[in-house]
Amino acid sequence: MKRSINRSNSSIQNSHTAKTVSGKSLCILNNQTVSGAENMKIILAFLFIAPLALSARAEKDYSSSDSAAPPETKSRFAMLDDVRILANGLLQLGHGLKDFVHKTKGQMNDIFQKLYIFDRSFYELSLQTSEIKEEEEQLRQTTARLQINNEEIKNLSQEMNSKIEDLIQNKIQLQEKVWGLEDKVTKLAIIQPSMQETKEISSLKAFVEQQDNHIKQLLKIVEDQHVQLNRQHNQIVELEDKLNHMELQELTENSFTGEQTEPEAIPFPVRNATAVTYKSDGAAPDCTALYNSGMQSNGVYTIKPNGSEAFDVYCEMKFGSSWTVIQNREDGSLDFNQTWDAYTNGFGDLNEEFWLGLNKTYSITKQGDYILRIELQDWKDNKRYIEYAFSLGGPETDYTLQLSRISGSIPNALPEQTELRFSTADRDMDVINDFSCPENYLGGWWHSECEETNLNGKYVAPRSRGRLDRRKGLYWKPKKGRYYLLKSTKIMIHPTDLKSFD
Repeated sequence: MKRSINRSNSSIQNSHTAKTVSGKSLCILNNQTVSGAENMKIILAFLFIAPLALSARAEKDYSSSDSAAPPETKSRFAMLDDVRILANGLLQLGHGLKDFVHKTKGQMNDIFQKLYIFDRSFYELSLQTSEIKEEEEQLRQTTARLQINNEEIKNLSQEMNSKIEDLIQNKIQLQEKVWGLEDKVTKLAIIQPSMQETKEISSLKAFVEQQDNHIKQLLKIVEDQHVQLNRQHNQIVELEDKLNHMELQELTENSFTGEQTEPEAIPFPVRNATAVTYKSDGAAPDCTALYNSGMQSNGVYTIKPNGSEAFDVYCEMKFGSSWTVIQNREDGSLDFNQTWDAYTNGFGDLNEEFWLGLNKTYSITKQGDYILRIELQDWKDNKRYIEYAFSLGGPETDYTLQLSRISGSIPNALPEQTELRFSTADRDMDVINDFSCPENYLGGWWHSECEETNLNGKYVAPRSRGRLDRRKGLYWKPKKGRYYLLKSTKIMIHPTDLKSFD
């Protein structure tokens, strides 16, 4: 009897312990921060304690049956059902824990991958920052050296000015002595000079020769100082060029400042020209004639200038008339680093980026006087324009261009009243100091001493890496001013008879 009571007590304690452990296990499972190893320990503990609980329950039922001796005993198959239910619950619990572990591993892998990508990005950014700091430090050192050289040049200039003043004084004194010598020579022509006068003449002659040698030495010193000044000036120009190109790294500094409203075009006098009209066969000589005939929408049309074959052009409606577009750049999809033949005949798609062709443009402009309009847009979508009166020569002059600014909303960056010959990398007419403009600026253009502006240059987006590419980009550079990095350009022509603008 005592043994049965002890068994019952131990069974009750084991059952209570199993329930307590089970409750703790469920609480731990609900906490998502528990690791997979701890969850597996809980499952093993639960599997170990569960049989003890079932054994305790069986002994309890058995002891109660001995003491009470009810007529109907419970079926032992009920215990098997409880075991199955418990096993099923444990199986579902195991599957849930397995899914939770897999999901947690996947999330941790994603976090590790993101941390790895972030570390790589941060490392690359650190390298770029270090390179920029090194370049800035080198530029500061160069600036400091040039400032020191500038001070030395100033001192040398002061010394040279002092020597020049002394030279001028000596020259004045020498002139006075020469004049006195001339008077004495004149007198000698009349009377025979004495011995003393002869000695004086010899001494004056020696003094003149000495002063002449001294003047030659001073002139040599002046020439050396002039060469050194030129060398220092070239170094300063190179430094200014580097500073200008560093401005390209910041897009906000390279944008057109402020928004301006583009003014309406104003008619101006015509220089011995009349409005372009249709030929007798009915073909339109340019886009303006097409507009006057009723075709007043943007698009590609066929024209036939006087004395030329028919070809397609893109016409853009603006200011109550139609302009003939000869160049359009908007996204860099077309390579403008082409040959002379390509620039002569034209290339690209008239509905996208294109160059109409020098020969076609010349066939239009030789019919009369035309306006050249350039429209520019920067990377902040600010728009500017400039208009020129111009003349374009034929192929025998290498399509020489002459410009005269009329109006605009941006400073001029193209030489005026100067004959500019068109050139490409394979046919360069502007070789200055062995510097080939088109080869270095990547694109055919009317170059003048390799100036900065080239609207047919390489298309470069902001923050482009590599300093050499920045100088080959698409930008507008006035003579006195900074670079304007451009997103799109458009060049159009229109006859100077602008009565339709009123």
